[in-house]
Amino acid sequence: MVILVDEQDNPLGSMEKFMAHQKGVLHRAFSIFIFNSCGDLLLQQRAKSKYHSAGLWSNSCCGHPLPGEETIDAANRRLHEEFGIQTSLKLLFSFQYNVALENGLTENEFDHVYFGISDAHPVPDSEEIETWKYMNTADLRDMISTNDKDFTCWFKLCVERVLLSSEVVGIIGNR
Repeated sequence: MVILVDEQDNPLGSMEKFMAHQKGVLHRAFSIFIFNSCGDLLLQQRAKSKYHSAGLWSNSCCGHPLPGEETIDAANRRLHEEFGIQTSLKLLFSFQYNVALENGLTENEFDHVYFGISDAHPVPDSEEIETWKYMNTADLRDMISTNDKDFTCWFKLCVERVLLSSEVVGIIGNR
């Protein structure tokens, strides 16, 4: 189940996740960007069995809070479930996007974007994550510019804003 919201992120009810993507209704989501102490970003390649954006590279973790669950609590829960990582997360910004996906699905999300720092060795959930890697931001920007189609839509919409935020620049420097 996902939390349906209005354009100010006020809850309106709930709906089964797949149905929300079929109908393209606005719902609450989160995206997490984990950096190591060297300033490299933890990327995941989504499992090839995912019902949308399968096999695409994306931010460290993303998901949806459950009805009645605080977004930060859901972000911490999913980061631990998907990667076995526990770290302090900080909200950077929120944004709304609406993008048509393959198979007639739509991502219409009010996305809360968090970041954290961790040098923990990821322990990925193979049902969620095909593979993972840490990448420095210069190489990441090059990879996006040459292989744009290999990345999820939400990642491409917010990664540059994350990398340019003052909180993250303080970690990664001007890499």
